[in-house]
Amino acid sequence: MKFRPLHDRVVVRRIEADERTKSGIIIPDTAKEKPAEGEVIAVGSGGRDEAGKLIPIDIKVGDHILFGKWSGTEVKIDGEDLIIMKESDVLGVIEGSASKKKAA
Repeated sequence: MKFRPLHDRVVVRRIEADERTKSGIIIPDTAKEKPAEGEVIAVGSGGRDEAGKLIPIDIKVGDHILFGKWSGTEVKIDGEDLIIMKESDVLGVIEGSASKKKAA
């Protein structure tokens, strides 16, 4: 199924955190926090200003982003857990080597 968010909303897939710390300690599932980092998999067309003019979204599909801990609405689409959030809930885009490292 294809899902296209409306207006200034984005659909995000969480990027799972490492199961070990840098010193090698394994973190159990019960102690893990939900990651606040994700990959954008769909974007809406953008919001509208008071005059009705379309304001495009700065985020694009494939961007790795940071978002607030309680941002968005969790949904399940085709058996996959995703988050739908407004563009304003996104704190920033991760650029360069950090996003490539997480994708690998």
